[in-house]
Amino acid sequence: MVFDSVHFDLQPYAGFDVNRYVRRTHCSWEDLGWQSLLAQRFDHVPLVEDMELPAAADLHLILPVGGRTVMETRIGGRWSRHTWVPGRLELGVPDRPALRRYRADSPLRSVQVHIPRGTVERTAEQLGGRAVDYASMAASVAAGDPLIEEAVRAVGSADETGDLYAESAAAFLAVHLLTRHSRLPGQRAPVREDARVRAAIALMRDRLAEPLTLADIADEVYLSVYHLVRVFNRATGETPHRFLTRLRIEKAQHLLRDTDLAVAQIAPLCGFASPGALSTAFLRHTGARPSAYRNS
Repeated sequence: MVFDSVHFDLQPYAGFDVNRYVRRTHCSWEDLGWQSLLAQRFDHVPLVEDMELPAAADLHLILPVGGRTVMETRIGGRWSRHTWVPGRLELGVPDRPALRRYRADSPLRSVQVHIPRGTVERTAEQLGGRAVDYASMAASVAAGDPLIEEAVRAVGSADETGDLYAESAAAFLAVHLLTRHSRLPGQRAPVREDARVRAAIALMRDRLAEPLTLADIADEVYLSVYHLVRVFNRATGETPHRFLTRLRIEKAQHLLRDTDLAVAQIAPLCGFASPGALSTAFLRHTGARPSAYRNS
């Protein structure tokens, strides 16, 4: 397989005042002379109320490496939320503007990598693929990928000058994303849907303590509520609501076994509005009250 070098504009967000929101501590274009891949490291401001991110033409990987907050994002319609936490990889879909806001109590840091869209689509052609489904890819990446996470960390800390390293890294990332997180010819549609189910489950685990509706989950994985329920049930044998409740009960069981926290303290940590709500759900799923389970 031969990869031709693809370069792109040195301004991924034209007209965007980056300095208002971040302090850039590394830029591979300026510091290393790369042209085939952009790797940057950022320190973020702690409070953002109206960050309007214009659409980027390239594929954008974001890896938090410091701090924690709840990130709210609006793409087109309603707001969605996810937890910014080190290691939770995110893929920005090309040509999709977004509005973001957050409030952090500790410094936020990230490594961000931009892969030229031409590199991704040329790689897809060489793999025999169709048009790349970036939304499906983003949902699948959100479910987690340790290899991509480590690759982004490595690229973000590399000190290799010249473009050969950048071109090779861009080719590897494109191939891995397309083979692991995108549907190719010969694969059935459920492969793509399973990726979104994995992303939905990752979201449930990430926001277990928060109020979480079917609409929230569906928006995050780019499905309608009806389609989410259908594919989730087909993949897991359970509805999203029942699966989420089971995850919450399992966490409650862990806390009852391994901590001295009172039931009133455990309930909100597991996403229940009150100790009574936890007790009712716990009894229905396990056949015992929380207190009886702890005593046993």
